[in-house]
Amino acid sequence: MQKARRLAVIQKIINEENISSHENLIRKLKSKGIACTQATLSRDLRQMGAGRIPDGKGAYRYALPESINVKPVKGKLQVLPAITGIADAKDLLVIKTLPGNASNTAFFIDNASRYEIAGTIAGDDTVLIIPRDGITVHQVHICLEIILPGLHAQVKK
Repeated sequence: MQKARRLAVIQKIINEENISSHENLIRKLKSKGIACTQATLSRDLRQMGAGRIPDGKGAYRYALPESINVKPVKGKLQVLPAITGIADAKDLLVIKTLPGNASNTAFFIDNASRYEIAGTIAGDDTVLIIPRDGITVHQVHICLEIILPGLHAQVKK
């Protein structure tokens, strides 16, 4: 998943470095082996909710909403091992979990506050993921790979 990898690298660069322009970010991506056009980068940044904020030195830098940087609390929330399957259902996605783990998984996905996901509904071992209008199931898969790196490698559709 090239896009998922690119978005993850963009997030890492923006969080770790002071990036003030598309050109700087494209250069950083290229140094990490990712070719990207300005138009693609612009779409990616918009999808991630990135914006420019003052850097404290009279200039501006890119930043991501804090909700995008949600990390599991060590020892408290380990959702990936609990996920046993994922399936497309028309324009929705269904995630299967071990019994009793659906609400934790849904909570983690919801609190990532990704634009692509309108919300989730959790049962005991099933999470229904509802994309926003105009968002494809493929885009939600990419989003889930960003929220839960390694998800698609761990579970088969």
